[in-house]
Amino acid sequence: MNMNMDVMRLVLDASWPVQVVMLLLLAASFVSWRIIFQKRGLIQGTKSASDDFETSFWSGGDLNTLYRSATRVKGGSKGMSSIFEAGFREFNRLAQAGDVTAEKIVDECRRAMRVSQMREVDRLEQGLATLATIGSTSPYVGLFGTVWGIMSAFMQIGNMQSVTLATVAGPIAEALIATAMGLFAAIPAVIAYNRYADKVIRLEIRYDGFTEEFSSILQRHARAKSRKV
Repeated sequence: MNMNMDVMRLVLDASWPVQVVMLLLLAASFVSWRIIFQKRGLIQGTKSASDDFETSFWSGGDLNTLYRSATRVKGGSKGMSSIFEAGFREFNRLAQAGDVTAEKIVDECRRAMRVSQMREVDRLEQGLATLATIGSTSPYVGLFGTVWGIMSAFMQIGNMQSVTLATVAGPIAEALIATAMGLFAAIPAVIAYNRYADKVIRLEIRYDGFTEEFSSILQRHARAKSRKV
């Protein structure tokens, strides 16, 4: 308890530049943790939805039924379901035209799926750049506060007639708190960024694989339709 009170007293007694640095680091830490929890829910939800969709897709059900289910999802389809919806919508549109070759249909469907995939990956990556920025800059911001605090402490010491450990301990300790706060803000941000960036890459690889596999399926359907015509 006394230690907590001492730390609070050091923060309150720090010079105003150091206090500004501490407030900035506290705000950065708050933003970082907010993004961390938001990304955790988003990525887990997207992965779970993609797992469920792949199970339904490869179960051998009717594509039209699967498409209707995807379009009826509240809030719009997400993840792999969104990529499927974009590709199959384009396939139906071009197949009804009647004068489009199978190769042209598949190329346009693949293009539509790529656009949808880029949107999905962008949605997953939002906020990761902020985590990277907080993780890379917070230690330097904290170090700036520490350097400023120690510089002010030495200026105060220079004006004193006698200097003891007790007189220098407080000013130097309050300066070092800025470095500790910088690390406190940076470490979770760096860990979360590396973890979530890896998960986004893994989902993107899954999206790439699904796009190619679904393109092959659509190519067979397009050729079968062209033979009937």
